[in-house]
Amino acid sequence: MGAYMSYSILVVDDHALFRTGLQMILRNSSNFEIVGEAETGEEALAFLEKNKVDVVLMDINMPGMGGIEATRRINALPNPPKVVAVTAMIETPFPNKLLDAGARGYVSKGCSADELHAAISAAANDELFLSGDVAQSLALGKLRDPKNTGDIEGVKKLSAREFQCMMMIVNGQGTQEISELLELSPKTVSTYRHRLYEKIGVENDVELTHFAIRNALVSV
Repeated sequence: MGAYMSYSILVVDDHALFRTGLQMILRNSSNFEIVGEAETGEEALAFLEKNKVDVVLMDINMPGMGGIEATRRINALPNPPKVVAVTAMIETPFPNKLLDAGARGYVSKGCSADELHAAISAAANDELFLSGDVAQSLALGKLRDPKNTGDIEGVKKLSAREFQCMMMIVNGQGTQEISELLELSPKTVSTYRHRLYEKIGVENDVELTHFAIRNALVSV
């Protein structure tokens, strides 16, 4: 993760002002190059038929084909790019549906530039990335499912950042990797990890993962 990598990006959003804003944010980093824009899912697929990109930044709510179906169709392409949802719609069931469709990242339109950079880098390396507010919404939404008989009380105590770290840990990302993606020191990540253990009532990553599986926070 520490080595220099440059990623080509397609932005899919029906608002020109937001696409311009993403251009400005990503232009400041030599790691990212926006090579195309699309206003709809149909335009995105047409672009990808002729051009190869590393990452697609995808809105959900667009005219015509929405982001969920577009993500599903993108993932059916040969050697598909990785999709990161960038959207105002962070409440369940939208994160679940995008992740089920094959998205590798999900961040809110209110996320920081650092989180957006981290999401693109993680997705390009086929790693899952959820911004803190999305991770919190996703986890609480699953725990509130009437079919779920798990323990919601421990998870309700977690901050958005702790949710984010938990979801990364249970998806197999280590301390150094998390620290690089979130731009935190390894010591700070370890602090979050031990807060998780204490609040949820587990003693290690294995027990944390079992807790997440038992409460349907991750798929097996």
